[in-house]
Amino acid sequence: MAEYDPQPGRDEQPQPDLSAAQREADEVDLYAALTGVAGIVAGARGVIAVLGDVAKFAHQAIPGVDGAGVTLIDAGEPTPSVATWAVTAEFVEEIDKVQYLDVHEGPCITCMQSRRPTVSGSMGSDSRWPRLGGRLARMGVHSALAMPLLIGDQVVGAINTYAYRRDAFSEHAVELSSQFAGPAAVSVYNAQLLAGAQERTAQLQRALGNRAVIDQAIGIIRSRSGASAAEAFDRLTQISQSENVKLVVVAERLVEEAARRARARQSP
Repeated sequence: MAEYDPQPGRDEQPQPDLSAAQREADEVDLYAALTGVAGIVAGARGVIAVLGDVAKFAHQAIPGVDGAGVTLIDAGEPTPSVATWAVTAEFVEEIDKVQYLDVHEGPCITCMQSRRPTVSGSMGSDSRWPRLGGRLARMGVHSALAMPLLIGDQVVGAINTYAYRRDAFSEHAVELSSQFAGPAAVSVYNAQLLAGAQERTAQLQRALGNRAVIDQAIGIIRSRSGASAAEAFDRLTQISQSENVKLVVVAERLVEEAARRARARQSP
């Protein structure tokens, strides 16, 4: 049985024995969800689309869920913070906004800090999140199960599931969610890596383009004044600083002006 953190001070409510047919049905749902996660290929799709797919499969894999979400954290910051998330239901979006942007507490944040599944069967009376629990209870949301997404020792995000009824998530649900979380973490992590690589590639392409324009501007200044490359670059820098605009903007302006004059000279 997977270890998890239950709601403090709340006795575990007896759960009805699951029939063999129900257990088999849950295993089928889990297998289908794991197959779906394994088939996720980020490719040209954005991170949000991948997170949305993982959230959808989590909803399928974990019994008792009324709405699910997947959160991705920005581990590159000095203090890891929530970067983005995707959900399967509007009420989960509302919960996550309150959790991440308003009260800064909740099952998702707790599970990422503890690196253990976090369960609550009565959010309104859960002492761990006094500011969030009451809001959820007023929304009619009483149960939560949050799973950290781990790659080795690194937390990359979390799966958050919610239910309207109390004590919706049994040990059986925690066990299934634990089996789902590992492959889900890999899909989320790969999407994050790909997005980072794509962004770095785009930055490099922009830098190379900027460098080309700056070199053209340096060449224009040298042809007009006979200055050295270093002197021409200094002139561009001085203009950039005096006008408080980026160096590449000054260079683009100079190149465009030179091109305009060239076209004017060629006109009959």
